[in-house]
Amino acid sequence: MKRTDQNKVRNIGISAHIDSGKTTLTERILFYTNRIHAIHDVKGKDGVGATMDSMELEKERGITIASAATYCEWKDSFINIIDTPGHVDFTIEVERALRVLDGAVLVLCSVGGVQSQSITVDRQMRRYNVPRIAFINKCDRSGANPNRVITQLREKLGHNAVAMQIPIGLEADLQGVVDLVTMKACYFDGDNGEKLHIEEIPAELQEEADAKREEMLDAVSMFSDELMEAILEENVTEELIHEAVRKGTISLELTPVFIGSAYKNKGVQNLLDAVIHYLPNPEEVTNTALDLDQDEAEVTLSSSPEDPTVALAFKLEDGRYGQLTYIRIYQGKIAKGDTLYNTRSGKKIKVGRLVRMHSDNMEDIEEAASGDIVALFGVDCSSGDTFTAQELNYTMTSMHVPAPVISLTVTPEDNKSQVNMSKALNRFTKEDPTFRTYVDPESGETIISGMGELHLDVYIERMRREYSAAVETGMPQVAYRETISVRSDFNYTHKKQTGGSGQYGRVAGFMEPYPDGEYNFIDEIKGGAIPTEFIPSCDKGFKGCMEKGRLIGFPISGIQITINDGSSHSVDSSDVAFQQAARGAFLEAYAKAKPVILEPIMKVAVEGPSEFQGSILGTLNQRRGMISGVTEDGSFSVVEAEVPLAEMFGYSTVLRSSTQGKAEFTMEFARYKQVPQSIAEELVKEYSEQKKSA
Repeated sequence: MKRTDQNKVRNIGISAHIDSGKTTLTERILFYTNRIHAIHDVKGKDGVGATMDSMELEKERGITIASAATYCEWKDSFINIIDTPGHVDFTIEVERALRVLDGAVLVLCSVGGVQSQSITVDRQMRRYNVPRIAFINKCDRSGANPNRVITQLREKLGHNAVAMQIPIGLEADLQGVVDLVTMKACYFDGDNGEKLHIEEIPAELQEEADAKREEMLDAVSMFSDELMEAILEENVTEELIHEAVRKGTISLELTPVFIGSAYKNKGVQNLLDAVIHYLPNPEEVTNTALDLDQDEAEVTLSSSPEDPTVALAFKLEDGRYGQLTYIRIYQGKIAKGDTLYNTRSGKKIKVGRLVRMHSDNMEDIEEAASGDIVALFGVDCSSGDTFTAQELNYTMTSMHVPAPVISLTVTPEDNKSQVNMSKALNRFTKEDPTFRTYVDPESGETIISGMGELHLDVYIERMRREYSAAVETGMPQVAYRETISVRSDFNYTHKKQTGGSGQYGRVAGFMEPYPDGEYNFIDEIKGGAIPTEFIPSCDKGFKGCMEKGRLIGFPISGIQITINDGSSHSVDSSDVAFQQAARGAFLEAYAKAKPVILEPIMKVAVEGPSEFQGSILGTLNQRRGMISGVTEDGSFSVVEAEVPLAEMFGYSTVLRSSTQGKAEFTMEFARYKQVPQSIAEELVKEYSEQKKSA
């Protein structure tokens, strides 16, 4: 497939709350654009599974774990699509996709409406200024109410949401849609809805269609004086409407809303038309980079294929033929045989093989230009690296990477599993920056950390399946932290004399709470009390102490250290001496600074029938939950709360049994907060007992 000119290119993502039908929608898009020739079931019941869910685990669980990339042609335009996970544990995949996209489709369930993860996804889209159109899916389901969802888009997400269609029938009676731009009825015939036929609007819907069109024109005319004039002169054309909606969408001031049912093959072709009409092409999006040679001054990229190349590696995969690096080209072009420069590592790389991805299949290409999303083979790099032509020392701004909140121990059952586990962990940590691994220096155990139980479950399962690593896991552990609550001064001298040259260093200053960050070091030394070359040694010594707290052995955060005095010796002072002096000073001051334990607090949203609202509130109150809001929508209620992560283990089982399996919950990290005194005492006691028995 040959790519057309840039104004015919769309780079889009499909994002939503879990189970809103994103992958089903993508499957239909691929079918109608002739990328696939048969439609398969998402949960893999037909033995094949959805095209975009290529991982065995994805087909079994019916959830999308990794963002799959594909492309297709619709009419005379070229669309790159990233299918993203809806489960909050896989948020990094959504973040990465949005970083490189120009527009997105926000999929909403016509029954569930705007749910907790819809809010998270929308927040991510705002962070990267991604224009979006909304698709209200599952209009064939019992309880479908697209008008209610549009109201929620306005009230819960603050969107200027405008209906571009109305349904012809709803629930089991869904037959098609009325297009409010053309004022025609659209029906979808054939075995898979592939035959779109247009008719006049049914008489019984004419009045509603006229009213909704007037409402739509009223909203979109705000973005076009020409359209406003045409409305007054009663001379409105389809082209004027498209231009106004496009302008409002690209400026992030308007969200056009479309409706249908991907599973029942209704409304997908209209959505594809909307992607072309209303979402931006690469030239209409402003992308910036930081010039490392100009003190990270921001520069605007041109999007021209003729300018020097700038590209971002946004995802890595260890494929069958070596490491696969997904890249978005922002400026210039890349051809087979080209040499690129990795601005982070300073290394040159040669482009040996360039491919376009279609889920886990690939198509070799000779060249790709700005606006393209492609993949490179055999390139040693990390996720988030910037590739440029040799003369540019630019970096794209880094993607937002959330810190892990949950850990567990992983123990291989035999030597072969030990080797395989190491290979698996190396691959996973390179692919996913929210998945971390380290060896506990005291116990020698391997610890893995991630965004939630499901996140770690998936990696454990992949270790077993893809690497034949027989492993046992310990109980999940909360990622506690320690910090201080008051200012504390220090004046510490490190002195060691054992014959020959000794060690000497004195540091004085104070530590204080630093709520805005992890760690900050301030040098206020005057008159060379500590020689300049030993200031970094002090910083290194202090920073080393932050790795393990004195109360329960978890990392310390939120401390600012200022040094303002000290002394040195012309012979005995050294890098090591001042590192040791800083460590001694830290331990002395930390003990006096009233250290406390912090725990991760999760933002939890529980959705279920209103009859179980009391039970849901009860389950959260028992877990030290602080209820932040309860909303009711008909017979459905949503309870929002902040709950310590330590209290959330096993919650899904409790929730199922107390609501007859009818409620579901999502959670995401909110912040760290000091643990109550009684729990802090228990944690300290547990830690000291562990140390004794070790």
